[in-house]
Amino acid sequence: MADIHHRFMRQALVLARKGVGKTSPNPAVGCVIVRDGQVVGKGWHRRAGTPHAEVHALQDAGELARGGDVYVTLEPCSHFGKTPPCADALVRAGVARVFVGMVDPNPKVSGRGIEKVKAAGIEVAVGILEEQCRAVNNPFIKHITTGLPYVTLKSAMTLDGKTATATGDSRWVTGDASRRLVHRMRAVSDAIMVGIGTVLADDPLLTCRIRKGCDPVRVIVDSKLSIPLLAQVFTVASSARTVIATITADPAKVRAIEALGAEVLICRAIGERVDLRDLMARLGESGIQSVLLEGGAGLAGEMLAAGLIDRCLFFYAPKLVGGDGVGLFAANGVERMGDAVKIGNVAVRRCGDDIIVEGEPIYRCLPD
Repeated sequence: MADIHHRFMRQALVLARKGVGKTSPNPAVGCVIVRDGQVVGKGWHRRAGTPHAEVHALQDAGELARGGDVYVTLEPCSHFGKTPPCADALVRAGVARVFVGMVDPNPKVSGRGIEKVKAAGIEVAVGILEEQCRAVNNPFIKHITTGLPYVTLKSAMTLDGKTATATGDSRWVTGDASRRLVHRMRAVSDAIMVGIGTVLADDPLLTCRIRKGCDPVRVIVDSKLSIPLLAQVFTVASSARTVIATITADPAKVRAIEALGAEVLICRAIGERVDLRDLMARLGESGIQSVLLEGGAGLAGEMLAAGLIDRCLFFYAPKLVGGDGVGLFAANGVERMGDAVKIGNVAVRRCGDDIIVEGEPIYRCLPD
């Protein structure tokens, strides 16, 4: 029976992934309804403020939902938000059983939706492919439980670990397939973050250049507020916000940046640098659940040292730079190999001619 339940939950997961990056601040959820061993209804949450996955699946199934089995990747909601409770909709539809991937970490829901369905005499099983269901909503889970966004570090490098040559040239390290994948990552991220060094060196647009892709919020960490007023992040045709995180408050420069339509976010300082934990908290307070960290080496090193990177995607191109090329992290590293940050849940895959190594940093001792 476990194989059958896993098979239908996998179908619900496929549906849930369709909503990733489109439902914030809500989680991405998928649902299938099964009757006599056949899927009769499918649904996923498409964007915030619209019907949830269970409602779409019930509408798809119609009368066939009565007496059917429901497979949903996240606990049905039990409270009135912008839409009515999904738990109530399942009860009204007369479903026989509900199989839940994971309990909702949102305190407004956590366990209440399950109890509401059980109270109506409907059998409920929880924890079907829980790990996979959690992975779909890692940003939502971290944000709802800590207030901080989920940070993914993306870096392109050669096989000898260089992100650029000694002269700073980095176009292009990886191939077309990898660059297209990165733009898809931008499309499902709430924000993209780089340091001022990247802006000064490359003058990037920081946009998503795929058809119908949404631009993420552009966040530039610029402790000394040295960003040029002619930088492309100020002139690019995009509805997404541009946020400059700094510790200085030069009134004239702030007014000039705001006149260009961007925001200046004054953060706490650690020495002469932006306190990155304060920045993450401020971004979380503004509703940003996911951050794609794209560089540069200084910012990446500081984020790693602060224990603020949740996931890494390293794109390795089949190239060798040699010499004094630029490495991934510029900050001081550990002195003993035993103190190195290990990477867990490692996965390796191909992307065109490139190799992607993906994993999650395991911090031995998180900063205070």
